[in-house]
Amino acid sequence: MRIYDIINKKKRGEALTTEEINFAVAGFTQGEIPDYQISALLMAICLRSMNAAETTALTMAMVASGETVALSPLGATTVDKHSTGGVGDKTTLAVVPIVAACGVPIAKMSGRGLGYTGGTIDKLEAIPGFRTAIPPTEFMQIVKTHGLCIVGQSANLAPADKKLYALRDVTATVDSIPLIAASIMSKKIAAGASAILLDVKTGSGAFMKTPEDARALARTMVEIGKGCGRKTAALITDMSTPLGNTIGNSLELQEVTNFLKGEKTEKNLSDLCIALAENMLILAGKPASKSSALDMVKEAISTGRALQKLKEMIKAQGGDPNYAPPIAPHVATVTAPKSGYLTQTDTESIGISVMLLGAGRERPEDKIDYLAGIVLKINPYDYVKEGQPIAELHTSNEKIIPEATEKFLSSLTLSSEAIPPSPLIYEKIE
Repeated sequence: MRIYDIINKKKRGEALTTEEINFAVAGFTQGEIPDYQISALLMAICLRSMNAAETTALTMAMVASGETVALSPLGATTVDKHSTGGVGDKTTLAVVPIVAACGVPIAKMSGRGLGYTGGTIDKLEAIPGFRTAIPPTEFMQIVKTHGLCIVGQSANLAPADKKLYALRDVTATVDSIPLIAASIMSKKIAAGASAILLDVKTGSGAFMKTPEDARALARTMVEIGKGCGRKTAALITDMSTPLGNTIGNSLELQEVTNFLKGEKTEKNLSDLCIALAENMLILAGKPASKSSALDMVKEAISTGRALQKLKEMIKAQGGDPNYAPPIAPHVATVTAPKSGYLTQTDTESIGISVMLLGAGRERPEDKIDYLAGIVLKINPYDYVKEGQPIAELHTSNEKIIPEATEKFLSSLTLSSEAIPPSPLIYEKIE
């Protein structure tokens, strides 16, 4: 078997066999096939696409390139969730303790943020002493004892994906649905959960800007999950505005804590967290019906059991369960430049303004200012008056405030007429 023939076959638009895909992925991972040939194959896939069988085979080849996590010792159905990323997406911090409080164990591996998308691990590491690098035996013991644990993704989990993504990033082959889907699902499959819920974002702050593209990605990932023997479903959700009223690691952590305390929270955050938790319970087979799943979620929040689960996890992983983040050294108030309805936000630009303040990374090695971020004082589609405070910018770098303020204001559209809000959840795919 030759990689040249595999490249040529895909260039002609023909379907590759599982053996051919395994040969290419294993050869590249082991250093036997050079970058330039795999780059050519990636471009051929980007232009010619892959069918469901090929995409599943690619996913499993990437899973086989490294270690896998066995969650069977937990003795129960385990469920995982994945979000395709967005601005202010703090749902994992809320949803995991809710689901665990309902009796479904969560052994979760999460990632760090890059660019304007915030990573769950970064938010948790804002808590002094919190450990995200935990040996496998301790990881499993924490889940057995407390029902939940969130750790950083192991470097040995689907290492082929990391190598392939590095090539995709520099060869203009990132925006291929089969490649995106295989990349995401290889890590989810390797992480061992028997059920997977996908939160596929669409809108100005999402990678998939249109519902049609998000739907195509969701369907592909659900097909992969089912093809790999995992119960899988996806929700297409809105990312045309930030989730909640905070963006930034410590700020988002505090907002999640307030939500789990039962305090009023921006509806796009609270409603989505409840929907995600409900659907995770349904996938795990915990409730007898959809209505009982919703009842379980609301009861876990109202009784304080979900908040207690979050505190248990924080303590078990070395953090202070009662930690209250301090305010950043510099806080600047942004006011509305004119009166009008907030009819549109360039959510990606808001994310970039947060990154400028220090809450995100441009490069993997960049350090994060955990106290940096934005607190929104208005909600999407609100009417605001000229001069009204609309946001607070938090940072340790006072010099960046003017640039971040300009970027933030450029992301807002104020109009004389109101518009109806986008749906929070477009549809469910299963």
